[in-house]
Amino acid sequence: MKYQEYINTKQAFIFGLDDVLYPVKDYQLQVYYLFAQFIEYGEQIDAQEVILFMNETYLAEGTVDIFAKTAAKFELPQKYVINFDLLQQKAKLPLKLLLFAPVLDFLKEVHAAGKPIFLLVEGDPVQQLNKIRQIEWNGLEKFLTVYFSAETGTFQQTLEMIITKHDLKRKEVLVIGKTLCDNVDKVEFLSVDQL
Repeated sequence: MKYQEYINTKQAFIFGLDDVLYPVKDYQLQVYYLFAQFIEYGEQIDAQEVILFMNETYLAEGTVDIFAKTAAKFELPQKYVINFDLLQQKAKLPLKLLLFAPVLDFLKEVHAAGKPIFLLVEGDPVQQLNKIRQIEWNGLEKFLTVYFSAETGTFQQTLEMIITKHDLKRKEVLVIGKTLCDNVDKVEFLSVDQL
């Protein structure tokens, strides 16, 4: 088994969410698709043009001010920011979000070894829970314990709480994330890119 060294030496596995378990762009691009469809209906602007603009802007510049940029480009009324924000938080996506294949393999092996899997999720809890619900977990969802750092403090405080609450030893915990969080004291970190 590919990940046996970690599974043999660690007793608990703590994963981030965005760009760790799945590509966050898969969520964003579907939200933009839904928003463009809504705008086409409400303003009779071609959805394909809106989708193309939003996708290109997102891929080049990220999510910052994407509504404002889109509104300026297509002369959209400011009232649509409410719809955009609601879609960001609660969109029912046309397609399930798929886990990165190596991450899914790793999760399966951790579960098969009977070791606990935690998600330490940063960001807006409503939006993040919506994403979690729309991931294709392949049956693993019932074996996850989820913590939202927005409800419990910083990433570091939430990590400390998980370790304490579940009576874990630091050297037996592996955190899998996109970028190393500062002050992850005496807890091993693995970049998801290494999977």
